Amino acid sequence: MTIKTLDEKIVEYVKETKLQHIAVIMDGNRRWAKQKGLPSAFGHKKGVDALKTVMRACDDFGVKYLTVYAFSTENWNRKPEEVDFLMDLLGQTLKNELQEMHENNVVISFIGDLTKLSPKLQEILSHSVEVTKNNTGVRLQIAFNYGARDEMLHAVRNIALKVKDGELLPEDISVNTISKALYTYDIPDPDLLIRTGGEMRVSNYLLWQIAYSEFYVTKILWPDFDKQALSDAIEEFHSRQRRYGK
Repeated sequence: MTIKTLDEKIVEYVKETKLQHIAVIMDGNRRWAKQKGLPSAFGHKKGVDALKTVMRACDDFGVKYLTVYAFSTENWNRKPEEVDFLMDLLGQTLKNELQEMHENNVVISFIGDLTKLSPKLQEILSHSVEVTKNNTGVRLQIAFNYGARDEMLHAVRNIALKVKDGELLPEDISVNTISKALYTYDIPDPDLLIRTGGEMRVSNYLLWQIAYSEFYVTKILWPDFDKQALSDAIEEFHSRQRRYGK
């Protein structure tokens, strides 16, 4: 009898369940640093390493889309020095890791109101999208300056403008109309939503898109979340029945 490796087993689970898209609330960077008596910056940097690990694991397991919550519209309320650090961390990470991600066939994209970011950071983000747009591997979608209510407000305004301009009749507005007006219009909704750090809330994240996502909450803090932790989440996902209200 052939004994399957963990990777082979998880790849089978992904295929059986048609798991395409995993969304993650990467929670616990600051708590991880505090537990170790370190400044929060160390937790955020370690969180970047965890993201790289999970991205590679998605590629190994055959998961096509990975969406991560990096900076919310509410995070502007943090101390200015931490906000500045997170902005710099994103820019520096993309500069340092872009070539490797490109060589690994990763597609990079962003969701959120990027107009609020500095012109320099917007340029870095735009460059990373342009460089990787023709790749065919894992699509890493980074939610930055993102809030689901803000996203839906943006969508409603765009739909209202179409109605006002006579391009769309109110009675023709459908679920599909709204989905197409969201930042995520060109990818499938998440099948699985993972939240690290043990908190039991969705924190204004992909509220429309996760209508039928399976939730998986772990007490593991994000900097410690690794390939094994992801495989555990996928195993749990495989054990569930998705009824879609039936």
